[in-house]
This record gives sequence, structure tokens and C-alpha cells, in this order.
Amino acid sequence: MISSFFSKAKPIHFVAVTLLLLVAFTYTKAIHIKQSVDVLFIFKQFLLFGVCIFSIFVFDFLSGKNDLTKNNSYKILFFSLFMVLMPQTFLNSKLLVANLFILFALRRIISIRSKKQINKKVFDAAFWISLATLLSFWCSLYYILIFAALFLYTVADVKNWIIPFIGILTVGVITVSFLVLTNTDVIAYFSSINTAVSFDFSMLNSSQIVLSSTVILSYFVWAVFFYVLNIKSKSKSYKPSYFLVLLAALIAIAILVIVPQKSGAEFLFLFAPLSIIMANYMEIISEKWFKEILIWMLMLVPLINLML
Repeated sequence: MISSFFSKAKPIHFVAVTLLLLVAFTYTKAIHIKQSVDVLFIFKQFLLFGVCIFSIFVFDFLSGKNDLTKNNSYKILFFSLFMVLMPQTFLNSKLLVANLFILFALRRIISIRSKKQINKKVFDAAFWISLATLLSFWCSLYYILIFAALFLYTVADVKNWIIPFIGILTVGVITVSFLVLTNTDVIAYFSSINTAVSFDFSMLNSSQIVLSSTVILSYFVWAVFFYVLNIKSKSKSYKPSYFLVLLAALIAIAILVIVPQKSGAEFLFLFAPLSIIMANYMEIISEKWFKEILIWMLMLVPLINLML
């Protein structure tokens, strides 16, 4: 049974999800990419797949290091299955890299709980979010997480509330310096950043995306109810971390609602917090058959999409 196999964290689980992502990544590229294949193209795909796998490792580290789940591999299983369910994520290199930067930021934000090197963690978080914002403007909403963390972890030192702006300024100075050195029009570059808001979902009007998004959002709506109830049972020091995961999920939903160019790839930002929420839900389910259904549904939907 798959749920039993992933119930305890083991190195073999990384091999399993890597193979799963490799098959899905290769198939998606083969179907959607029409350009000629050369050495540069293959090298780029290796790098992008590396970003996918590295994201899994970073995600597993941040959730395990901060005790957001128990000692199991449900979180990386769900993260991988959600990516397979929405293969458009493999086609947007900017969002793949931006999501990796957001994971770096989440790792630093949640670790503020220890109250050690707060100023460094806040700076790092703002720095990574700023880099992600350069790739996808609405990643800027994740700045909310930094200030939410400072509030929830009761960080009273005023300088820690100012440091995020220093992190943003640092990325801005580095970016402008790079543009000047490469003789790029600075004003034109920043003017080209798409800051528009759109509620037009017509671009998502395909049977495959509709089915996948319906399943993903259904899992979120169902599991988040139990997740919120389960927070009450957590120790006082860990409750803020769980609230931050929930806030990260809500920010991700806000992004996929307002982002101007909707392709389905923007769901990628939801996968990490949703995987933690689902892993916590799996931990409180006593019926093994229901666990199996939840996992098998995510495995079967991509096959159904192939027939649509």
C-alpha cells in the first residue's frame, strides 16, 4: 500500500519521487516543446529538472527541520503528485525558479521561531522574495509572511521590522548595477515588469486544467478544515509556524487568482503549503483505505487527463 510505504521517511522515497517527476517532466516536454533539440536545449532542461528536484529537497528540509510534519514522506509525495497533476508547472522556467526562491524564504521565515539570528533570517527572507519578485511580480505578496512571522513570534525589536526593506533595497541595487554593466535600459526593464491584476480565467478553460485545478482546490478546502482544528493541539511555540503555512497557502491562492497571465503553472506556489497541510491530514486519518483513495486519486487524474 502506498500510504504505508510513505508513512516513514526513507531515502528510497526521494528516488521514487525523482523517477516520478522525471517521467512526467520528460513526457510534458516531449508533448509541448516544438523547437529543435540541441545541446543547449538539453542542458537547459537538465537544469530545470534539477530545480524541480532541488525544490523537493529544500521543501523536505524546511518542513522536517521545523517539525511541520511527523517523520514521514507524505509531504514530498504530495508535492510531486501535485506537480504531475498540473504539468504546466514544468513549462514555466521563471516560476520554477521563483518557487525555489520562495521555498528558501519560507525556510528562513519559519525558523525565526528559534529566536536566533533573527536579523539575518529576516534579511535572507526579504532577499529571496525580492529575487522571486523579479521573476514574477506578485511573489511580492510573500513579504506579508515576514511581517506576520515577526508578529506571531512576538519579535518586538524595531530594527527587525526595518531589515526587510534593507533586503529589498539590496536586491534593487544589485539588479540596477547588473543592468548598467550589461548596458540594459534600467527604466525599460522595470517598466516591462507586469504588475497588472486580472480576473480573467478564460486561459485556464481547458478540460485538463479544469479537472486538475478542481481536484487540487478540493483537497485544499477539505484538508484545511482539519488542519485548522489540529493547530489547537500543537504546543504554543509551534502554533505560529502552522499559521504561517496556512497564510502561505492563502497567499498562493491570491496569486493564482490575480496573476495576469494564467496558464496553470501559477498553482506551483500552492503545492508546498498544501503538501504540508495534506501530510498533517494524513497523520490524523485512522482509516488506511481512505488514505489510499486520497493518494490514488492524485495518481489517476493525470491518466484521465491523457484521455480528455
